[in-house]
Amino acid sequence: MDMRKLVGQNFARIRREKGLTQEQIEERSGFSQQYLSGLERGRRNPTVVTLYELAQALGVSHLDLLKPGSTN
Repeated sequence: MDMRKLVGQNFARIRREKGLTQEQIEERSGFSQQYLSGLERGRRNPTVVTLYELAQALGVSHLDLLKPGSTN
């Protein structure tokens, strides 16, 4: 699987599991809702720093965004 799609799917799944909206993550992380939407669709290529900051906003490890096989 493409790494961008993997990260996007993991991000979307974790966000939903935690009951958070993209707008709430925007408030927590400073990344725009448009960026987050593109990320979830696998259209963004996040940096390591971005992955870390998004994971912090979700309250998980950045490694959780990279785990294969944890997508639905």
